[in-house]
This record gives sequence, C-alpha cells and structure tokens, in this order.
Amino acid sequence: MKLAQKLTGKLALGVALAFAAMTTAASAADMKIALVVKSLGNGFFEAANKGAQEAAKELGGVQVIYTGPTSTTAEGQIEVINSLIAQGVDAIAISANDPDAVIPALKKAAQRGIKVISWDSAVAKEGRIMHLNPSSNELIGKMCLTLAKDHLDGGKGDFAILSATTTSTNQNTWIAEMKKQLKDFPGLNLATTVYGDDLADKSYREAQGLLKSQPNVKVIVAPTTVGVLAASQAVKDAGMIGKVYVTGLGLPSEMAGAIKSGATKEFAIWNPIDLGYSATQIAYHLVKGDTDAKPGSAIKAGRMGSIKVGDNGEAAMADPFVYNAKNIDEFSKIF
Repeated sequence: MKLAQKLTGKLALGVALAFAAMTTAASAADMKIALVVKSLGNGFFEAANKGAQEAAKELGGVQVIYTGPTSTTAEGQIEVINSLIAQGVDAIAISANDPDAVIPALKKAAQRGIKVISWDSAVAKEGRIMHLNPSSNELIGKMCLTLAKDHLDGGKGDFAILSATTTSTNQNTWIAEMKKQLKDFPGLNLATTVYGDDLADKSYREAQGLLKSQPNVKVIVAPTTVGVLAASQAVKDAGMIGKVYVTGLGLPSEMAGAIKSGATKEFAIWNPIDLGYSATQIAYHLVKGDTDAKPGSAIKAGRMGSIKVGDNGEAAMADPFVYNAKNIDEFSKIF
C-alpha cells in the first residue's frame, strides 16, 4: 500500500513537473519584440507602447519588451541594446537618439539573428532592415510651416524652432524639410533654432530664453511632444498668451490645456498608438519570414492595412492630423 502511494505521489509530481516544463517552454517560445524608445517617461512613447501591446495581443504568442534609457542619449540606448542581445530577443524596433552611434550595437544584434528596424526616428541604413516614418517627412515639414503661418497675422512674421537633441534623426529631417520649403511661405522668417534635448525642464528654459532674446518671434514651432508642451507652459507663465503662440507636434491629452488657455490655436500629430502597433506588426512578420521588407514590398499590418516599403528602405504610416478647439476634447480622452 505504501509502495503504491509512493508511486502515485511520484507520478503526480512527475506530471506536475512536466506541466510546469511545458508552460515554461511555451513562455520561452513566445516571440520577443523589443520596443526601444528614446527615453522612458515620455507620453508619446508610452502611447506607442499601448499600440505595441495591442498588436502583441492580436497576433498571439508575442511578448513586447518596452524599454529605453532614462535620458535621451545614444550611450543609454547602446546599453539597452546590449542587454536585449543578452536576453536573446527576436526583434528590436528602435526610435534612435542618434542615427549612427547605435549602429555597431545593432549590427551585433543582427549578427545574432535579431531582426532590426527603426521607427519614428531613423537609424542609418546600414544599421537596420527598414525604417517606419510616422508620416512623410515632406508633409510633416509642410505641416509645421502651415501651422506657423496660421498662427501669424496675415501669415507673415518671425518664428523659432524648439527641437529635441542636435542628433535626433527625425527632428533634423523635419527641420531640413521646413527650411527647404520656406520658399513656398514667403511671409515666414526662421529666426533661430534651439534644442531642449526632449527634457521638460531644459525645453522650458530654452523657450524662456527665446521669449527674452527674440522679441520679434511671434510663434515657437516645436516638432517634439516634450518641447511643444514645455514651450506652451513657458508662454503662459510669462503672461504672453496672445503675443506669442506655440505650435508643432503634440499629444492631445497633454496639449488640451494649451488649446484652452490660448497658448496655441492648433497643433498636429499622428497617432502614436498606431505607430507602436505598426512597428510591432512589421517586426513580427520579419521574424516569421513573411516579408523581407525590401523596397517595393508590402507588409501586412493588421488594422493599419498594408504598409509599402519605398525605394530608400523607408515606409510612411499616415499624414499628420490637426487638433484644435473643435476636436481636442474628443481626442484628449484617447491619447
């Protein structure tokens, strides 16, 4: 009897261990996609993570690792990439703080069989398979100039740009597009460009500096969600609402107060939730081998439809959308 009990106990233990091993194996078998952002604690990237998690749930068998440095530095992202390589992730989707500095670490990841793409802020071609732009760079540049023009009486006057870091790929590309298209906006004059490093306190100080050193500037254009919010607050705190306006790229949930205070009339942004969702979908299909993301290819992206890769190895998700007093309440509840 005792022998039978012992055998039964051993059998039960064996079944339990086997089940645990199967569960662990299933968990380990999940595809691991790392969503590497410029810095943690940024509302734009937190919204992108929501989209990434949505895609993971929809696809099934996918674990999204949301990570990034605490500050917007290439060095911080390199440390994160090396950690992800050690973890054996299947794909890395990165919004880069520097287009070139992260390349050696990403090449190392690729050599280990990790699929690497960039999104939002690009990595140079040699460091990734493809890049997903949130919109067309040309359209973003044009939108920023249009917003500046619409904030000025008669569409004429001086404006300044408050950007993120000096090495931020997407910011520099958009600023270059703005400068290129200035000829189409004859009433606009770009007075200066300053950098807040995508840090709220530094962006606030830079905006304060513009208000003091550039008395002819009537509009501050910040193509960064951190910068546009900080600049709006600086204008409000300086008692200059109605004298200087702020516009650019922002999150509805963060910019609702600026719209209602009058610090800004309009701003634009694509949906960061959709951006994180799309990047995860692309990474998934690369790992599965459903696509090679070569120029001319079309990649399935769930509810976003099909994303076509251009000749330069880049794809665009959607046009920027304008937010103002008419729609801010609706969208501020979403992201």
